[in-house]
Amino acid sequence: MKLMTLVTLCLFCTTVIAQENYWQQEVHYKIDVSLNTTTKSIKGFEELEYINHSPDTLTYIWFHLWPNAYKNEQTALYEQYKKGDKEGLSKFKKSVKGYIDSLAFKINNQTVTVEAHPEYIDVIKLILPNPLLPGNKLTISTPFFVKFPTYFSRSGFIDDAFAVCQWYPKPAVYDKKGWHPMPYLNMGEYYSEFGTFEVNITVPANYVVAATGTLQTADEVKKYKESGALNKKLTENFIPYQPATTSATKTLQYKAENVHDFAWFADNDFVVQYDTLQLSSGKVIDAFTFFSNKANTKWSNSVDFVEDAVRSYSNWIGEYPYPVVNAVEGPGNVSSGGMEYPMVTLITSPDAEPETLDAVITHEVGHNWFYGILGSNERDHAWMDEGLNTFFQFRYEAEKYRSNSLFGNAIPADVKQKGSEEFLSIIYNVLNGIPMEEPISTPSVDFKNKDNYGIVIYVKTAVWAYMVEQAVGRKVFDQALHNYYNKWKFRHPYPEDFKAILEQTTGTGLEDYFELLNRKGKL
Repeated sequence: MKLMTLVTLCLFCTTVIAQENYWQQEVHYKIDVSLNTTTKSIKGFEELEYINHSPDTLTYIWFHLWPNAYKNEQTALYEQYKKGDKEGLSKFKKSVKGYIDSLAFKINNQTVTVEAHPEYIDVIKLILPNPLLPGNKLTISTPFFVKFPTYFSRSGFIDDAFAVCQWYPKPAVYDKKGWHPMPYLNMGEYYSEFGTFEVNITVPANYVVAATGTLQTADEVKKYKESGALNKKLTENFIPYQPATTSATKTLQYKAENVHDFAWFADNDFVVQYDTLQLSSGKVIDAFTFFSNKANTKWSNSVDFVEDAVRSYSNWIGEYPYPVVNAVEGPGNVSSGGMEYPMVTLITSPDAEPETLDAVITHEVGHNWFYGILGSNERDHAWMDEGLNTFFQFRYEAEKYRSNSLFGNAIPADVKQKGSEEFLSIIYNVLNGIPMEEPISTPSVDFKNKDNYGIVIYVKTAVWAYMVEQAVGRKVFDQALHNYYNKWKFRHPYPEDFKAILEQTTGTGLEDYFELLNRKGKL
């Protein structure tokens, strides 16, 4: 008994010490950028403060230049399409190509040496003129120019609409496992440092912009809220945006805190819906949706869907921490589902019925928790983001509609009459019978094709999470998720961190369940 107590105490002390030794880097951005709708490009200047909280002295910093992923057929993005995505490969070949150039990096106002990555044209290394000691910081600046590709993989243009994503030079993450320089890929997402953004965006005056962060430009905020509140009451004949200035262009100012990415979307055809949302704590946030002003749009209830998603995830996982949440209809509404960024999400589900659109919006808004706030390494551990988020999306669909977006109208009427818990039990029993060969723990780059990636990372992980929930009970499972959220929000958790929180909360060893993450085939 005494030996067991001593072992337990030692394990507890080891965990506490590990938590106290946690560190992560910090980045603060100031960016000025202007959009040229004729040349389909942006021109900008970036200044960022990089703070070294690591115990190591740094002599270089890896940087992502992800617009170069669209540059030619010698990129990792092209190779991924060629390997397992014929549709994506065709789009790449037919697209207008994109790139980033006009870079002139300086550190503390000194010109620096830049080295190319030996394999990827969208990754570079900045050699520091002086070593960056632990606890110290430096300022990095550069102008930049981005030519947009035709929209086919997250960033680009369709006609006069723009999705501006992964658009600025960005340092790679340096954490306890070292540097994480990675090329841009379509199948396999991101890993970035937390910090703050101050971004000034200049666009034509008739354009509406949706972005990460809180809009600081008072007359523009007023326009969005006034027309948006009226449009919230309408189902057609929406009130179009009227510029607040008679000038040809306008500059919009945004600020964001505790985020690791910044995206923005601009269109001269957007209408706005707006509402306020009160969370259970009493906190009030702004909710906006932006969509095309067209007849028979399915977006007339879109801001309600956003609000329901935020309420649900706040109750299940932890309160939404930001002052605003946005959802945006994608350019040309190309079919791909959606893509999430902190505080703003792109939805690309043309002609989706209301239940389906609600599910897609909820999934993408849900990524504010799994990706935006809990900033795990998606390239290596995609299941921690996509899979856990899908688990809660399925819960949302079951409780609200007795539906599941994978099965649609194929769900029998008698099943839809079940209670939500019994309904989910039936759904997950069927899902676990779907062939899913690769282990959940498979890194994104190791999947054979996007179909395998989708079914394993999204669906198989949701099945796994459901098994854990059933083993420990929903109340305990949700408490564990709250504890995980409170401990790791605005940080970079790894699988072992998630496991530790689950075991601490449940008081149960979950080694067998976490071993299932490495199992091929059915769980």
